[in-house]
Amino acid sequence: MTNTEERAEDTCPLVYPCRLPLSTRTVNHLAYLLRRHLKAIRSRWRILPPVKIAVIVLAVLRHDQRLADMAGGNDVSESTVRRWRDELIGLLAAQAPRLDRALKKVARQGGEVVLIDGTLIRTQRRIGKAARRNYSGKHRSHGLHFLALTDENGRLIWIIRRPARPHP
Repeated sequence: MTNTEERAEDTCPLVYPCRLPLSTRTVNHLAYLLRRHLKAIRSRWRILPPVKIAVIVLAVLRHDQRLADMAGGNDVSESTVRRWRDELIGLLAAQAPRLDRALKKVARQGGEVVLIDGTLIRTQRRIGKAARRNYSGKHRSHGLHFLALTDENGRLIWIIRRPARPHP
């Protein structure tokens, strides 16, 4: 029988590239928000540049990559990636209009019809008690419920994310 502990120490972590279909505009916008935030809080530096942080966070959000995997591939800790994710989600959420303001804007522009629709975006099952709120009993899967408000031409006016709710 071989000693597996010695074998694990000899191996190096495998980092593999994956395709992330994002526009340069999206990455630059997120990096700009982060730079502006860092300047506002007078932060001197981060371990990685804002563009790299933006790409890591977008990979976590887009592909539901595990934080530990993204952290290991970029030589940072899992808690650092979690902090970056939460920070950038907060920066993006701060830009979103409130529902009442979005509806007033539609009314000012002469819009008469708005459409609201919701969908469940399936996610991987999470471990722990906090995962229960992301379980949809109706769909029998874990996920996040998104509600979107559009105008009659299909342009997005407002969107919100809610945890999936278990149905009785």
